[in-house]
Amino acid sequence: MNETILEMRNISKTFPGTRALDKVFFSAQKAEIRGLVGENGAGKSTLVKILAGAYQPDNGEILLWGKRVNIANPHIAQELGISMVYQEPRLISYLDVAENVFLGQEPYLKFGFIDSQSIYSKTVKLLNELNVNINPRAKIYELNVSEQRIVEIVKALASNAKIVIMDEPTSSLDLQETQRLFDVLRSLKSQGITSIYISHRLEEVFQMVDRVTVLRDGKIVGTLESEEMDRSTLVKMMVGRSLNLVFPEKGKSRGGEKILSVRGLTRKGVLHNVNLCAYRREILGIAGLVGSGRTELARCIFGLDPIDEGEIYINGIRIDVNHKPKKAIKCGTVFVTEDRIGEGLIGLLSVRENITLPILHRVSRFKFIVKKREKRETEKVVKDLDIRVSNIDQRMSSLSGGNQQKAIIGKWLSLNPQLVILDEPTRGIDVGAKTEIHHLIRELCNRGVPVVMISSELPEILGMSDRIIVMSEGCIVAELASDEATEEKIIAFATHSFP
Repeated sequence: MNETILEMRNISKTFPGTRALDKVFFSAQKAEIRGLVGENGAGKSTLVKILAGAYQPDNGEILLWGKRVNIANPHIAQELGISMVYQEPRLISYLDVAENVFLGQEPYLKFGFIDSQSIYSKTVKLLNELNVNINPRAKIYELNVSEQRIVEIVKALASNAKIVIMDEPTSSLDLQETQRLFDVLRSLKSQGITSIYISHRLEEVFQMVDRVTVLRDGKIVGTLESEEMDRSTLVKMMVGRSLNLVFPEKGKSRGGEKILSVRGLTRKGVLHNVNLCAYRREILGIAGLVGSGRTELARCIFGLDPIDEGEIYINGIRIDVNHKPKKAIKCGTVFVTEDRIGEGLIGLLSVRENITLPILHRVSRFKFIVKKREKRETEKVVKDLDIRVSNIDQRMSSLSGGNQQKAIIGKWLSLNPQLVILDEPTRGIDVGAKTEIHHLIRELCNRGVPVVMISSELPEILGMSDRIIVMSEGCIVAELASDEATEEKIIAFATHSFP
């Protein structure tokens, strides 16, 4: 349609000690899926939060349909037709779909009563426009993550949004759910609505966007049309150098010593008679759709969730059925959770305090923390994993996603574990940090530590794993050697769709 509806000109933004955006120009056309990529800390979120009214720029101007606007707050952004779908769902779990869609913009009858009938009929109409079959009376907690994402998009449409910003919308979705969201994006495009799409998954960028702009260190590096995009060019623009995009070379021989053995593990309604082993010098990949039981299996092994039946052996030591994480850690097992913000770190504490949490016994004397020991241990982890911080007393929440993830992995590695369980180790981090973590995992494995790795990204599972287990509905449905595994086979097993 080639009608420019958004222009952001000369946008700059500075936070204490950080130049987040430096004279950025960004535009979007009507009915365009507009990509925005860059490493963590490049300024993507800052730019779109300025557009959504959450931040105010230090300099620059924003034009909508050729007219200069002042977006002083999110309410004004909404009135101007701009809505944002954040990386983490922002819905109220115990309200239903329609109540969430019209929350804050409810139609009223006489005498101040909410027009409930109108809410539900309008929600159904909006869902139908997107070809989505979701019950408008279903509670949000009853929906899966992709359905919650769609509800947020419907909420944006209910406010007559003409520009919908999506920040990492597929970070918690599996392949099927991602494709469902893509269908919704295409439907928005057909209705003349513009989408601004932020993602670290470059395959999605190639598949969906019409144009992509690259940010690096708060500055625009360039904009590519869809036909100009290729992975190596885009990555070089993002990180400022060429990256070896091939996964680390796999070990030529596996150790043979069994470190983890799980026998008949059952948790009613969740896991059913699961049997698996992990061997020294091996990366065991666990694949499957969201809800297949992958995360629940990891949590049960580590002792976070209860078990009804089964046996777990770590280094030949039998673990009690309902053991606690303290016992697993004592046996040499560590677990990096998929929920980095909610469970993996304490954002208000410093990098130093987060990294030394598992080793307080090593940095303390007579139950008092010895600052010199704490500093020495932290600096070693920061150096070994190349965690980019201004100083070790920097607040953990201020780090980029990739550096947060490296710090979380580093704090557990300081325990010198015998078994490492990683749940979505590269979710929501940029391509540069992802490459570093992949090499860290392979190096760990080559040192003799087995790694159990859960990932929703099939290229990552195939590129990193020496052996792959596929889960579906709480059961292991297939075990594949790395040289025989393909994306098609994994999906077929995960969905029970073999011909």
